[in-house]
Amino acid sequence: MAFPVIDSHQHVWDPARAEYAWLGPELAPINRAFGMDELLPELAAAGVDATVLVQAADNADDTALMVATADAHPEVAAIVGYAPLERPAEVAETLARWQGDSRMVGVRTLIHNQSDPEWLLRPDVDEGLGLLEGAGIAFDVVAELPRHLELIPVLSERHPGLRMVIDHLAKPPIGLADREPWWSLIAAAAENPNVSGKLSGLYSATGAPDAWTTEQVRPFFDRAVELFGPSRLMYGGDWPVAILAGGYTRLWEGLAPLLDSLSSEDRERVLGRTAADFYRIDPARLDR
Repeated sequence: MAFPVIDSHQHVWDPARAEYAWLGPELAPINRAFGMDELLPELAAAGVDATVLVQAADNADDTALMVATADAHPEVAAIVGYAPLERPAEVAETLARWQGDSRMVGVRTLIHNQSDPEWLLRPDVDEGLGLLEGAGIAFDVVAELPRHLELIPVLSERHPGLRMVIDHLAKPPIGLADREPWWSLIAAAAENPNVSGKLSGLYSATGAPDAWTTEQVRPFFDRAVELFGPSRLMYGGDWPVAILAGGYTRLWEGLAPLLDSLSSEDRERVLGRTAADFYRIDPARLDR
């Protein structure tokens, strides 16, 4: 029996239930509520068995919405929630509340919305990351700036036991002529075996997120496979942000030729086993 296919990066949100400061009229196609029911037909068509819901706002209300969604939809196998890393006492309280719920596997905060690109190096944030490390909770890194990617080796040295995953492969320059500094920085980040990468959000960097092609993505996909290997790479659909880049099905079909270039064993890893291992997903959540 094939291992379940896991989408490691999917969102739900509802502006009536939580504040999403980054949403606005300029993102009109996704400036509304999105729930699992809307995505389920596309997941079924793609053969996706389970998903990981990932934080979309720096507040507890967003996490509560994900938990409620998971309660209603067994397809949700795991949740990456929010914890205020700059307030370690609250991080400790958050992790204590999560104990006993095997779905709570990771933490993310929108570091790219911080005015200080070195926010992750702050002493209070460093203490918060130490709490994640001690609790065995993974950390999703939203590395949108080159400096964010540069910090991953620093964090790796400070917290050698902290499992980190680079969301969207830190936004490689897809469609641009110059591959640096991403090409070199992602290699340095991948040197730590506790750092993984998500094959998600691989959109055009030319200004129009839907102006990507499979062949434009290919060199960055190949680079990620070279550096991380399939055992540290996981597929993510990035819905509903993916709507801006052509929609979930287009993203799935666009990545399919790249995934099909892998051996059957490696493809199974990228499409499920890596996410299950990295997030330590409860096997019972995948056995439906």
